[in-house]
Amino acid sequence: MAPALLELQQISKRFPGVVALDDVSLSVACGEVVGLIGENGAGKSTLMNVLGGVLQADAGTIRFGGRPVAIGSVAEAIALGIGFIHQELNVLDNLDAAGNVFLGREPVWCGPLRLINRRAIFSRAETYLARLGLDIAGSTPLGDLSLAHQQMVEIAKALSQDAKLIIMDEPTSSLTLSETDRLLATVRDLRSQGVSVIFISHRLAEVAQCADRVVVLRDGRNAGNLSRDEINHQAMVRLMVGRDLQDWYVHGAGRVQPGYFQVRGLRTRAHPRSEVSFDVGRGEVLGLAGLVGAGRSEVAQAIFGVDPPVAGEVLLDGRPVRIRHARDAINAGIYLVPEDRRKTGLITEMTVRENVTLPGLWRYTVAGWIRRAKETAAAAAQCEALRVKTPSTETQVLNLSGGTQQKVVLAKWLALAPKVLIFDEPTRGIDVGAKAEIYRLMRDLAAAGVAIVMISSDMEEVLGVSDRVAVMHEGSVTGILERAACTEEAIMHLAVGAGEGRAVR
Repeated sequence: MAPALLELQQISKRFPGVVALDDVSLSVACGEVVGLIGENGAGKSTLMNVLGGVLQADAGTIRFGGRPVAIGSVAEAIALGIGFIHQELNVLDNLDAAGNVFLGREPVWCGPLRLINRRAIFSRAETYLARLGLDIAGSTPLGDLSLAHQQMVEIAKALSQDAKLIIMDEPTSSLTLSETDRLLATVRDLRSQGVSVIFISHRLAEVAQCADRVVVLRDGRNAGNLSRDEINHQAMVRLMVGRDLQDWYVHGAGRVQPGYFQVRGLRTRAHPRSEVSFDVGRGEVLGLAGLVGAGRSEVAQAIFGVDPPVAGEVLLDGRPVRIRHARDAINAGIYLVPEDRRKTGLITEMTVRENVTLPGLWRYTVAGWIRRAKETAAAAAQCEALRVKTPSTETQVLNLSGGTQQKVVLAKWLALAPKVLIFDEPTRGIDVGAKAEIYRLMRDLAAAGVAIVMISSDMEEVLGVSDRVAVMHEGSVTGILERAACTEEAIMHLAVGAGEGRAVR
């Protein structure tokens, strides 16, 4: 066995009222890929922040390269050879791609003037971008890139630091299938070059693909380890949640009212020449699949009135709905759970109570004054119904886990009795236990007569949750698959533009 590059021994970390890490140990050998998994709040990010110099442990020791080290800052971690790709993008969209890759380490020339060598920075950055299969110029403004491409730029930045150990915290959460495959291939290349990787992901299939060993955390403690030949979905889930999750994906068995929600000839600003048409039955979950850039999120935003459509119409229960802005959609009972919940789904500096009641605040006012007791009771009732894990409805949303934040987004819409609910990447960045709860919530909503549209880049999720699947390519729906015809091959066939316009049964 290769010698240990990293040894974290009996690491503990406490925050006011919370024990985040309790005697946690972890080792990584040279050239080894270790999958680090656990539910949100299990302590994964805290442990990695200790290793990356963002936080300092209250107790425990760190050995790196065979000697004890004290990592007091991010700069010290980088100097040791530790690179960190954070779950939340850590990029500057006012710089170009090369400027982000070499931020703070720009090559300079002209002696004491220390001018940035633009030719050198572009050339070097493009080398690392090409290594990830990203064919863009180093001079491309980051703001012009998709979320997925911005994530790849951040990965290129970590690679450019010649790290001995790279921590990847949910690196594929915004990537397409092809980009994910490229990243996993890069992980294998790094391993063959002797670089160690700690790979954190809630997508357990990816962990199974790339990990030599899996370490599981639960409630801030070590829950177990899995060797290469022990790694499988059920074993990982069992260690993460302490039990088997039965009926992971649940399909509808109730009656569906066809054509309840209809989109006809919708053209978005992103794809003004392409029309989108589909319908969703009352009590049905329609999956909306496609590659990144296919226009799925743009359709959701147009329906919800965030970015009004160029043309087209929306009908609800046979009646046209005119949507000029989000308030029109809300008044009609059409709600959107956005992809980036922290940026566009919540006001993270506000409390759970304030977020839950904000869209329907008029319900809790008298003569313009908010009735706090009524507002608090409504928020508490929604939190109890959705099993929102929060100390209080007065807790800031910023301090909640990703899965809990997603439930708060749901709570604010459920308080308004939705007729149509659009989920854009509903389980992005949340743990396996929370995923199972979100799927069950979606199915319960459908059973109650809500029409559900689910946009997802997770193929397993699309196949597991959807009653039917509409597939998009370059702004158009290329086909709609009935449940019996839903396979990964059929979806990918339509996602690349083949068989355009077909309904497959």
